[in-house]
Parts: sequence; C-alpha cells; structure tokens
Amino acid sequence: MDQANPFETPKTFSLHRAEYLVGFAVTTGLLIAHLGEIRWIPAVALFLYIDLIGYIPGAIAFKRSGGKPISKVYYVLYNVMHSLITQAAVAALWCWLIGPEWALLVLPFHLFGDRGLFGNFMKSFALPFEPVRQSGYLRLLDDLGIAHPKPAGHTHDPEPVGHVVKLPQPAARAREEALR
Repeated sequence: MDQANPFETPKTFSLHRAEYLVGFAVTTGLLIAHLGEIRWIPAVALFLYIDLIGYIPGAIAFKRSGGKPISKVYYVLYNVMHSLITQAAVAALWCWLIGPEWALLVLPFHLFGDRGLFGNFMKSFALPFEPVRQSGYLRLLDDLGIAHPKPAGHTHDPEPVGHVVKLPQPAARAREEALR
C-alpha cells in the first residue's frame, strides 16, 4: 500500500522493492551508456511531469489538510501518472509522433526509482495520501511476531482522520462484540 503500511512483511516488501531496484539499475546503466545521445530538455521534462501532475498537487493538498482526507482526484492523478502502463503509452505515443529516443528512459527510471529506492507504490483511497503508520498494520506485525519498521519520515505520525470507512453504529458495535 505504502512504505508505512505495505501490508507485506518487511522482508517481502524489501524483496518487492529489490525487483524495482534491478530495473532502476538497468535504466541507470543505459542512461550512462547513452549519456551523449540523450536530449536533456525533453528528458528532464519527461522526468518532472510525472510528479508535477501526479504527486505535487496531492502532497500540497495533504499538507494543507492537516491530516484530514483529501479529494480522491489526487489519488487517481498519482496512480495514473505513476503507472508503468500510462508511461508505456506515453513512450509509445512519443515514438509514434516524435520518434524513439534515449530520453524516454527517464520514464522507467523515475518509476523504478520511486518504487525501488523510496518504496512508493500505488496509493489506496483507504489510506492518507502521504504515508502514515496504520495501527492495523502494526497489529498485523505484532500478530506475526515481526518487529515494526521505522516510521516513514514524518516527525510524528498523525492519526489518520476519516480515511478509514466507518461502519454504521449498530454494525460497528456488533463487529466489536464479535471480536471479543
């Protein structure tokens, strides 16, 4: 789900990230090998547009919200822009309209770096836009006897307000009683 709540064990989450690190290493190697053949203005633009559309607006909205829920539009923008499918379509369209070029390597470089280096995967509507440790995930680790990973980098983990679907009162009480 995110680096604070992968809903995988920390070890499998690390292995998941490692797969993307291989892709990041390959794209980095290709970028270095073709350094002189890359048109850098399109490369920088292609690298930045993903976050300019898909991350920065949601990050600003999240910061302004004080931890309260933000519009699902930001989640959709993030997920669409950080999709390998979307960026493959962008690269295909670029190749068709402009022609293939080494600058396009920054698309997988960006996505593989986000996932492999930073642990950023698709965003779930059920979680805050920025990673905030969830008590349910921490309870899962406790139940499995696994140590908690370090926090995601916030100075504190705000309690996510309104990001979890709340059951109607009678259903919530019945569920609580069933768990006892």
